[in-house]
Amino acid sequence: MSERLDAQIAFLREADKLKSVLRASRLIDGSRRENSAEHSWHIMLYALVLSDQAGPDVDINRVLRMLLLHDIVEIDAGDAPIHGDVDHEAMAAREAAAADRLFGLLPDDQAVQFRALWNEFEAATTPDAIFAKSIDRLQTPIANLVSGGDSWVDYNVTLEQLEQRVGVPVRRGLPRVWDWLLPQLRAFFARNI
Repeated sequence: MSERLDAQIAFLREADKLKSVLRASRLIDGSRRENSAEHSWHIMLYALVLSDQAGPDVDINRVLRMLLLHDIVEIDAGDAPIHGDVDHEAMAAREAAAADRLFGLLPDDQAVQFRALWNEFEAATTPDAIFAKSIDRLQTPIANLVSGGDSWVDYNVTLEQLEQRVGVPVRRGLPRVWDWLLPQLRAFFARNI
């Protein structure tokens, strides 16, 4: 038991580092950049609140677990802003190596289980992962609408980029929410950018 607990606590101590990974997006009040741990918590709340928008095959408990774990790799790999100039192949390799290291800290049964959830989220082919990916993409545009487009201005984001990089995954898992969001995005970009 002591060896198992030692491994679990080692993972939890390492996971604390996610609080220090800053994202490109700011808090809605604009006071500072959001960290990845806050993002993970907030999108879990999004998933819970918007669970009535999920398809009938979505298991919200699995989605919450995926969202809790999805950005843990940023401890080693860092954040890759969706509108940033990122080498996606290199980032995927860094994230896979980070997943190996971080989940490898856990006891074998948990390492396998958590890594499988992370892989499923990344692949976004199951109903749970599609919904989780949609939720992950939804938070930032809502925050940008409220904050005056903070990170959109920083990254020179266009409506067309948003429709492709955010709209496609959101539409897959949250089509009614995208239908609600798109007119607001169009109005914002018509007025501001």
